[in-house]
Amino acid sequence: MNNQKEQPSFLEAKHKLEAYCAYQERCMQEIERKLAGWGFYGEQQDNLIADLISNNYLNEERFASAYVSGKTRIKKWGRVKIKLNLKQKRISDYSINKAFKEIEEDEYLETLNDLAEKKFNQVSGKNKWDKRAKMQRYLLSKGYENSLVYEALSVFFKD
Repeated sequence: MNNQKEQPSFLEAKHKLEAYCAYQERCMQEIERKLAGWGFYGEQQDNLIADLISNNYLNEERFASAYVSGKTRIKKWGRVKIKLNLKQKRISDYSINKAFKEIEEDEYLETLNDLAEKKFNQVSGKNKWDKRAKMQRYLLSKGYENSLVYEALSVFFKD
């Protein structure tokens, strides 16, 4: 018995991809990976992707905007981490910067300060420097900018 699935036809692949993109925003890399898994390469892959773009199923700017919005509001990530993840997905600087403009600066700083306060109440350390280092590592790992982390920590640790 052969356990390999048959490659879907061009039309079947087109319909499957349209449903895949309609379910949630996708980036080009995800589509390329899906098509390669189905055995579509080269011109066939390019034609399917072009069709998705022309029918507005695939839109890099829309994907970047949705990604940034979700990661800042739900995961509470900072710009540094989000940008690195979008770069890994081969999203253009233009789309990234456009999506970042949608972040409300006040909301962004409030999220950072809330995370800092929550971590301050949770973390313990041998001394204030140890506690500060743990908080700083945490906030940097969430992707917040160094200068903003320093400002947020200065509220808790008056030097």
